Amino acid sequence: MTDSIVDGSPRKVGAHEVGPLACGLWRFVDTDVATCTGVIEAALDAGMNLIDNADVYGFDWGGTGFGLAEENLGRVLAASPGLRDRMVIATKGGILPPLPYDSSSAYLRTAVEGSLTRMGIDHIDVYQIHRPDMFSHPAAVAEALDAMVTAGKVGAVGVSNYTVAQTAALNSFLENKLVSIQPEFSATHLDPMRDGSFDLAMQHGMTPLAWSPLGGSKLATGEGVSAELLAVMDRLAEREGVTRSDVAIAFVLAHPSRPVAILGTQNLERIAAAPAALNVSLNRADVYEIVAASEGVPLP
Repeated sequence: MTDSIVDGSPRKVGAHEVGPLACGLWRFVDTDVATCTGVIEAALDAGMNLIDNADVYGFDWGGTGFGLAEENLGRVLAASPGLRDRMVIATKGGILPPLPYDSSSAYLRTAVEGSLTRMGIDHIDVYQIHRPDMFSHPAAVAEALDAMVTAGKVGAVGVSNYTVAQTAALNSFLENKLVSIQPEFSATHLDPMRDGSFDLAMQHGMTPLAWSPLGGSKLATGEGVSAELLAVMDRLAEREGVTRSDVAIAFVLAHPSRPVAILGTQNLERIAAAPAALNVSLNRADVYEIVAASEGVPLP
């Protein structure tokens, strides 16, 4: 197909060029350094140079708690320091169990220092507020983020799981404007296309970092997904000679806001196979058929 709208080219996140696929470390809880290094090396070899982390990663998937994923990345970098030059490190802060959220200036300064220490680095390429703290004024959050950039501890800033209004409010106070948003987006979760998140990102040059592009693996397994949507995805997968997961990722990459799809798998074979999605051809008829099947109603 020559009219494909799937965009597999690199994206810009701040000053950095990143691949259209990223390595997400939510499940990065194995404490064996060799195993962790294998995951990072496989991701980098597959073109996933954006490494998406968070200080709170480590509570799930059998992890030991707060900071584990960052500590694991720190162990990998300590053992193989040359890998740092191959990656763009993004991490997030602002969730403090069981509080749950704190974006006060004092806490964010502490959170950034903690992330730097755990990962053993002196500079975070992209630092994002993980979830909005509705009891922190955006002006105060902006002041803290700008101070981190000025101090050289953070290269660029973004937000995760923010509403459009929350994103716009914070951005209005920032000297160093937001370079990224991180919403959930997949063929089973179309909210960013409907709620204005992607429109705001395109308006202000922010790159969406789409988490859960496989719908929490539902699009891979088929569990909890409508028969109508599965039928569309499977037909496209058969046409393209790829897996349903490849079609799901290609759908994310087809949006004109040029999202990066964050993949959370720790399976080396799946990581190596992921770039197959970049060769999937989807046209407008295909993606709108996916949208209609996902929402379960005909498009007007």
